[in-house]
Amino acid sequence: MKKHINVSIDGKVQGVWFRASTRKQALELGLNGFVRNEMDGSVYAEFEGPEESLNTMLIWCYEGPPHARVDRVVVKDGEVVNYSGFHIQR
Repeated sequence: MKKHINVSIDGKVQGVWFRASTRKQALELGLNGFVRNEMDGSVYAEFEGPEESLNTMLIWCYEGPPHARVDRVVVKDGEVVNYSGFHIQR
């Protein structure tokens, strides 16, 4: 069964290839959705897919790419939107 989660990630998460790395990881896990930088310096993403893949993605979000420093991850369940693919929003 497909689920949808909204994820906000705080820390040193902009300027460290976080969005591109998130997209790569999401695609490898077969997840759909998007990721974007927020004005407050955080990263926001929405992921859709099987619960097991979402859990794996969340574990990755707590680490991020090599030069990132993740201080906080906030996860909220959301309604399934049926996104197609995984995109970086500018």
